[in-house]
Amino acid sequence: MNYILFDGPFRDNLLPFTYTRPVADIRVGILTLREKWEYFLKTKTSSLTEDYLSGKFPLVSAKINVMIHAAYGPNDALVKKIKELKSGQAIVSGDQVVAYVTDTPEKRFEADDFDVIQCQEPLLKIENTWDIFVKNGVAMKADFDVLTKGRKSEPIPKSNNIIGAENIFIEPGAKLEFTTINASSGPVYIGKDAEIMEGSIIRGPFALCEHATLKLGAKIYGPTTVGPHSKVGGEVNNCVIFGYSNKGHDGFLGNSVLGEWCNLGADTNNSNLKNNYAPVRLWDYKTQSFAKTGLQFCGLMMGDHSKCGINTMFNTGTVVGVSSNIYGSGFPRNFVPSFSWGGSSGFTTYLTKKAFEVCEVMMARRNVAFTNHDKAILDHIFEATKDYRRG
Repeated sequence: MNYILFDGPFRDNLLPFTYTRPVADIRVGILTLREKWEYFLKTKTSSLTEDYLSGKFPLVSAKINVMIHAAYGPNDALVKKIKELKSGQAIVSGDQVVAYVTDTPEKRFEADDFDVIQCQEPLLKIENTWDIFVKNGVAMKADFDVLTKGRKSEPIPKSNNIIGAENIFIEPGAKLEFTTINASSGPVYIGKDAEIMEGSIIRGPFALCEHATLKLGAKIYGPTTVGPHSKVGGEVNNCVIFGYSNKGHDGFLGNSVLGEWCNLGADTNNSNLKNNYAPVRLWDYKTQSFAKTGLQFCGLMMGDHSKCGINTMFNTGTVVGVSSNIYGSGFPRNFVPSFSWGGSSGFTTYLTKKAFEVCEVMMARRNVAFTNHDKAILDHIFEATKDYRRG
């Protein structure tokens, strides 16, 4: 069977992270949504996404295709239902289609054309940006159970101070010495060739993915995920960092999501709670206004390739787009458009020529090529977001 993960109607809710990737490649828990599906399905998937992303994330079509709404996560019961689907059948949860079988994957789904099967079980659903950190603990527990089932952890070095050792799993090549880990409140997963430096203090749930690093004396409150090849120091509380991003120094990051190739300067801090304890509003790209999250705790949403200088301060509920560069004293505004350069005193346009130079250098340091596909995606985002910069 050919499986295709389609973006669905939540794609715009998940900006700025879906500017640079299909919905399927959002990380929540230990794995991305795509990695979860491929683990359960035991096969590779492709994506039906925006045209400008299709060069990097091409659609693979076949005579018969199983279309899966990428914002949903898999479980055993759902995967069983999907594998039993026949042509002309669809699985629906509430008012959302979860999966269907078709010979024309690019044709829009119409419920009247399908025999609909209702799914009553609760499903992991990532509908809004804040769901990424709000549901991170649930997703991490599910991923931990799947990844560790029937396997034995590497031994925990004796120099570490451990509570709840049965909830800790260490992959081969991982290094940790003289750390304190409390896994009594949730699992702790330490990925292949990851490193936790001395003096770090961790309260689970926590995932340190492959080749990621916790710097000396880091303080981590779960549920927190540090994605592959990322480096994190200071104090972090209930955050998801997708991968290849750095928060390498002291400073607080709470109830936040960072995309890939981000860098936070030393002593960067964000507020995750308003002084009046009121619910937080976040920039909504669909309505082009600030929308209610219903959350009392909500910090920073930063898109791929964005950076900030030392001592940067982010207010509660700040959204930063793709490839922005923020610096200077004071709080920048709560919505920073993509390709912005500046801070609280104002912004200018960060031209793609300069941005691409930084991308090439940063990615080369991790032995990753900045490809023509990457350039084309960023060029598209630059043009698509120009009206925000005029505002």
